[in-house]
Amino acid sequence: MDDEHMSTHTALVRLASAMTALTCAVTVSAGSAGGGTAARSPVQDLVSPRTVPGAAELSQDAHGVRFRTAGVADVRTRRPIRPTDRFRVGSITKTVIATVTLQLAAERKLDLDDPVAAHLPAPTATLLPCPGESDSDSDSRDPSCLITVRQLLTHTSGLFSYTDDRAFFRRFFGPGFAAHRFETHKPDALVRTALAHPPYAAPGERYRYSNTDYLLLGMVIRQVTGHSYATEAHRRIIAPLHLTGTSFPGTRPGLPSPHGRAYTTTGGGHTSDATDLNPSSAGAAGELVSTLPDLNRLFGALLRGTLLPAPALRQMRDTTATYGRYGMGLFPVRLSCHRTLWGHNGEISGSYVQTLGTADGRHLVSYRVNGDAPVDEAAERALLSAEFCPKP
Repeated sequence: MDDEHMSTHTALVRLASAMTALTCAVTVSAGSAGGGTAARSPVQDLVSPRTVPGAAELSQDAHGVRFRTAGVADVRTRRPIRPTDRFRVGSITKTVIATVTLQLAAERKLDLDDPVAAHLPAPTATLLPCPGESDSDSDSRDPSCLITVRQLLTHTSGLFSYTDDRAFFRRFFGPGFAAHRFETHKPDALVRTALAHPPYAAPGERYRYSNTDYLLLGMVIRQVTGHSYATEAHRRIIAPLHLTGTSFPGTRPGLPSPHGRAYTTTGGGHTSDATDLNPSSAGAAGELVSTLPDLNRLFGALLRGTLLPAPALRQMRDTTATYGRYGMGLFPVRLSCHRTLWGHNGEISGSYVQTLGTADGRHLVSYRVNGDAPVDEAAERALLSAEFCPKP
């Protein structure tokens, strides 16, 4: 459910008609093993026979759209992954939440340097820690020591990530997944799980990725607008960009059609079907469902400045507070050919995905696998180099 840490291990919008025309020109390549002289696609190396049955990549630039796939979407029917398949995108949800938050700041409905407690329901606000003060001092806290909206966006709040709670992780992402996969979680309860642990650090002291930060931002959006983060994201982003395959499922366990299956790694390196689950355990930190074309359209629009005014987009890509690691719902990926891409990735039970693009949003790639076993980092680097690094 995160960029580097969801399970605690380690960037085009065009007018709708123009985008539709572009999508109609997709070049499809099946990357499965076969004879002949067809060049091997890097997407094939994302597949693992035992743990990752299928992988797909959708890239686009001025030359068109290219879709490549390897393996299968469903180990029983053996059908391939299709471009329009819905799947869970995990922490790419954070990019949407950050965009809505920055829109609210641009509209002066909040300030990024506001104490986040000023934009939370009182019961949750009073739980937030204030370094150096005891619980008895909670009503007279110095606002300067409170966590700010900006610190949530940049993962510098210091708050413990609820997914790092060992018991929670075992039940909902580990060995207990099958028994607990359909349980509903309230955001305030997940926050309480996090706040039962000491903070990683004082607010603003250092970067530490925490799913708790974006749970709280989801609560901030509701408190500021009077609507859920899902409603605001649909009104502000999903509907205007015509992201017809993108949705917030809430507590609904099934995926919208069409979709393949999702596979989670269990004991002994075997896999089990994880397609249906209640994504409220991820919430504003990672519940979103989308498609590869929608992800490219979303990040293209964002990087080209369609969704945010220029100053807000600059803030989103400012990694000063994290020493180059993370902005606000975006992070940079620096390639060996000295190009820097912007985007996010996400992981949730049965799914891993990453979307990256050039700073101008004109060259994009989204790729995914239908498993949650660790993806080979060398294979990811090779895929990105093949897509973005000029050939000698």
